[in-house]
Amino acid sequence: MKNSLLQSIGDTLLVKIFENSPGSIYAKLEYLNPGGSIKDRSALYMVEWAEQQGLLKPGMTIIDASSGNHGIALALIGAIKGYPVIICSTDKHSKEKMDTIRAYGATVLTFPSGPSLEDPNSYHSQAVKLSKETPNSHMPNQYCNPLNATAHYYGVGPEIWKQTEGKVTHLIAAAGTGGTVSGAGKYLKEMNPNIQVIGVDAANSYRSTKGNPKPYKLEGMGVDSESLVLDNSVIDEFIEVTDEQGMDMMKKLAHEYGFLVGPSSGAVAYAAYTYAPRLKPTDVAVIIFGDSGRAYLSKGFYAK
Repeated sequence: MKNSLLQSIGDTLLVKIFENSPGSIYAKLEYLNPGGSIKDRSALYMVEWAEQQGLLKPGMTIIDASSGNHGIALALIGAIKGYPVIICSTDKHSKEKMDTIRAYGATVLTFPSGPSLEDPNSYHSQAVKLSKETPNSHMPNQYCNPLNATAHYYGVGPEIWKQTEGKVTHLIAAAGTGGTVSGAGKYLKEMNPNIQVIGVDAANSYRSTKGNPKPYKLEGMGVDSESLVLDNSVIDEFIEVTDEQGMDMMKKLAHEYGFLVGPSSGAVAYAAYTYAPRLKPTDVAVIIFGDSGRAYLSKGFYAK
């Protein structure tokens, strides 16, 4: 039994997938967290660190930028801990995610999609501006806060190591802020330097296009800035995935495997599926399913 809903964050399941792979592939079901995504972990870690440091105190307002899941996590945490929450997002992201943030009692401010996070009109820049203008507020700043990765160093990484009994050989995870792949990857590399850490990026992202991003539909992923969170030193390679590849796999996961997951998970599964022929029979690859497809139903991604 748990004394708080926040104590139920983490310890998510590993489930085998792609049975025909030469090696074993397991999906870590992060959508089983109470807020519905892996962002519950990093949001809680950043909030509680700020509380411990005296940066976030009762009566203050939490402000941040989010494509949805981080905002949902902060809204959930704010509801439990008593903080008003304001989330800056864009018109690109799903209605369900924005409605979920509001359902927890938080406020959503929507801005037009921009070419990069550094653009002065971007939702991230607007969140920074708002936090500076709002008295008694705190911004966790998931896109620039190294604690984003630290949360997964102490959470996802150790869980994978324990769940696989130290047999994990590959980690394949989406790179957005870079927190998950960097933090979990760092921990696993420390346990076994031979573990291969593979980041999955949108083909049209800032990083993939070498600073010339183009619009893409994959939500919750895409390295769209020079990130203080992304640790390239622990990533052995990137696999770039197009909208079509990620969306087709997302549909396939639902129709043929029973995994109703979001776009970033579809991209990760596609990367794992194409990487699978390189696995040996003794390999154990873990992929991260970051959120549920229920947050995207209005977009019609799963229609036949």
